[in-house]
Amino acid sequence: MYSDSYKNLFETDREFMQRHEAFAFNEVVNEPGMGLDETTRYMTILASLIGCQGVDQYKVVLDKALDGALPPVMAKEIVYQSADYLGMGRAYPFLIATNDVMREKGIQLPLEEQSTTTAENRREKGTDAQVRIWGDGMRDYWKGGHINRWLAANCFGDYYTRKGLDLRQRELITFCFLAAQGGCEAQLASHAAGNINLGNDKELLLKVVSQSLPYIGYPRSLNAIAVINKSSVP
Repeated sequence: MYSDSYKNLFETDREFMQRHEAFAFNEVVNEPGMGLDETTRYMTILASLIGCQGVDQYKVVLDKALDGALPPVMAKEIVYQSADYLGMGRAYPFLIATNDVMREKGIQLPLEEQSTTTAENRREKGTDAQVRIWGDGMRDYWKGGHINRWLAANCFGDYYTRKGLDLRQRELITFCFLAAQGGCEAQLASHAAGNINLGNDKELLLKVVSQSLPYIGYPRSLNAIAVINKSSVP
């Protein structure tokens, strides 16, 4: 089982694993002022592991998250939304991994469907979500070309409108996808502003980066913090 490989590291790499767990599960989690509730912490760590393509560690964390901190539908929605920010080529292994972990834990699949839009209204509803995040200046963004139209209809209309996660949670995991994969600083800045507009303030974003750092490393974490600090929104 996937968790056995992780446990075996305490035999083959005991000293390293002791230091890693002392840092990730004690020092980071208990850093004063940097804590998150369990649901948000697991949600952001899973999104960050998808972003950095850490599929084996993802399975270990998901197994723990599903013990009560994160409902199965939330876990699935994180994976579904990642397809728009990483592409299906990189989201696919995580969809398979999520199904494997859920089956191992006796969770019945498929889960209840969460879609709220139709083929006829997905673009309009997606635009509404963009406006809620960034303001009325996004109302006609979809008219700027077919990619803009796809972004409104597919990314926002097909996914941001789904149940299972609210809009603030969806924007938060998007920030994690972008921060963890790196090289997306322009988009990360836009979504930092979007998060803050929705009430996910700079303090929360810093906590999210801090809790994700053991999984995505220092360079991408420091880049994300620099983007947060440069945000023009108080």
